[in-house]
Amino acid sequence: MPLQKIQFKPGFNKMVTASGAESQWIDGDFVRFRYGLPEKIGGWSQLTTSNHTLPGAARSQHAWTSIAGEKYVAIGTSQGLFLYYSNSFYDITPLDTAITGATFDATTGSATVTVNKTAHGLQDGRYITFSSVTVPTGSGYATSDFEDNTFEVRNKTANTFDIIMPSNSAGTTSGTGSAQIDPYVVVGPTFQTAGLGWGTDTWSSSTWGTASATSNVILDPGIWSLDNFGQILIATIRNGKTFTWDAGAAGARTLRATLMSGAPTKTILTQVSDRDRHLFHFGTETTIGTSTTQDPMFIRFSNQEDYTTYQPTATNTAGTFRLDKGNEIVGAVSGKDYTLVLTDTSAYVIQYVGPPFTFSVRQVGTNCGLIGQNALSYSNGVVFWMSGEGSFFMYDGTVKTMPCSVEDFVFTTTGNNLGINYNSSQLVYCEHNTLYNEINWFYPASGSEQINRCVTFNYGENCWTTSSLARSSYIDQGVFDLPYATQYNKTATPNFPIQGITNKYGASIYYEHEIGTDQVNSSGTTSIDAFIQSGDFDITNSGNMANLQGDGEFIMSMKRFIPDFKVLTGNSKITLLLNNYPSQTAVSSPLGPFTINSSTDKIDTRARGRLLAIKIENDATGETWRYGTLRVDIQPDGRR
Repeated sequence: MPLQKIQFKPGFNKMVTASGAESQWIDGDFVRFRYGLPEKIGGWSQLTTSNHTLPGAARSQHAWTSIAGEKYVAIGTSQGLFLYYSNSFYDITPLDTAITGATFDATTGSATVTVNKTAHGLQDGRYITFSSVTVPTGSGYATSDFEDNTFEVRNKTANTFDIIMPSNSAGTTSGTGSAQIDPYVVVGPTFQTAGLGWGTDTWSSSTWGTASATSNVILDPGIWSLDNFGQILIATIRNGKTFTWDAGAAGARTLRATLMSGAPTKTILTQVSDRDRHLFHFGTETTIGTSTTQDPMFIRFSNQEDYTTYQPTATNTAGTFRLDKGNEIVGAVSGKDYTLVLTDTSAYVIQYVGPPFTFSVRQVGTNCGLIGQNALSYSNGVVFWMSGEGSFFMYDGTVKTMPCSVEDFVFTTTGNNLGINYNSSQLVYCEHNTLYNEINWFYPASGSEQINRCVTFNYGENCWTTSSLARSSYIDQGVFDLPYATQYNKTATPNFPIQGITNKYGASIYYEHEIGTDQVNSSGTTSIDAFIQSGDFDITNSGNMANLQGDGEFIMSMKRFIPDFKVLTGNSKITLLLNNYPSQTAVSSPLGPFTINSSTDKIDTRARGRLLAIKIENDATGETWRYGTLRVDIQPDGRR
């Protein structure tokens, strides 16, 4: 029989059955579409010369350039605030209220030192530094051993706790030396979890003074909102305080971020209005400095060109207003000449109009709420976001629902769907990849506390894909030539910047993406095993088989196929998956899978079945591919 050409539409269709997805792709991992063809995505390589990893889960990133041309990335994790600059990390985490009057106990030959301070109030796992240190007598330690390191609180009691020093003590001492304890500011939980204990359930749900064993209250994870006001970094802890760090200050990278002067002390998130140079506080205090007045729908903005002035007067442009549709402001993003604000139910546009009103506020959408603080991205005049309503939306002047061919897979957990874990929805992270016209949403699947899935919309190809790419934060290329992203491992032990740290909070690896073909990190080079699988196709009553009756009536016999790769480096494998009925489990054809290289011209097969699907994959380092068109030699082979 003559060869037949079988073509597939770009994107995945997970809304139909495999037998109903003829001429479509239904599954894959680590693939994208370009010019209508599927290909393996680019590789990633660990950043920093020392292969450092950061403590906790990275939840936010922001890149900007100082006036001096220095390129920075601020990375906010559940444990601190860090800078990436010139292939190194710097710790700029703000410090909390100092604790004075500590002394030390040391033991000969041991690196464990006990810190004595009555009612210190610190918990195990809290990070601290020391200042104004007088070293414990006879220990052999230098002042720099304490003041130049960050420590983790261990084995705490009401009046003591342990730290691990860089080396063993030279002597034994008790209650000697002195220091000021400088704790790191508390960011929040590493995971998004139910709140248990006293005061975490609804009024009258139990008896007075009884701790809640189960709770409908969800504690948000530790998340930062990061932006820059010129060369000054603005960093806000979700439902917490706002800090600044000046890239232009003398010795800037040795300095920590400090509390913003004059600002509210409890805010959901902050956002710089770039065009007009105001700083917005979303979900903030109605009375500045009184955290109990926080209103999750209240917005306060600074005076123009002055992020420290928030009290409105007749001579400034500071002001406030309150949104009225929804329960809380979830997220915000700057567009071309507006800020789009999303509550848990609605969408609002804020635009600068000048004095006397400064800003106009109008509602542009309902039943389109945002699922998590970082689940939105602006690109090429359009804002894209994932909604808690179980769908995706876009705003290009009008709020629109985005048709999605993988919607059930992302939002429901029936069958083999890896639907989102709604109890960890604040972890969802969205970002644009301009190199490939992609909007990526990284999300935790049902049953996972951490991000382990990705759904991608390619607006150039107008198609959707899914993958197991797990990134807890991501920034597009722009300040840097390629995208940068973080991967969190909850069992890993970080190696920056803590002395004697445990793996209590896990660690985040920082990667440069779209580089090479593999994963490259401190443990070596690992293959990125990509694959794509088609829906079923069968013999139809078209073309030169017009005399045959019925769609799928006949069993087909495939004698050969011709592989067609636009790009093929190394080997690829092609598997033919066969079955006779949709309810059956497909099996590989005899002799398969077939290994393909650049010199392969055809493959002879003995494939037989009513329904046939194709799977393309790679499983070794140094391999990449872009697949073209499938040509097959098929003929009818009976009805049973």
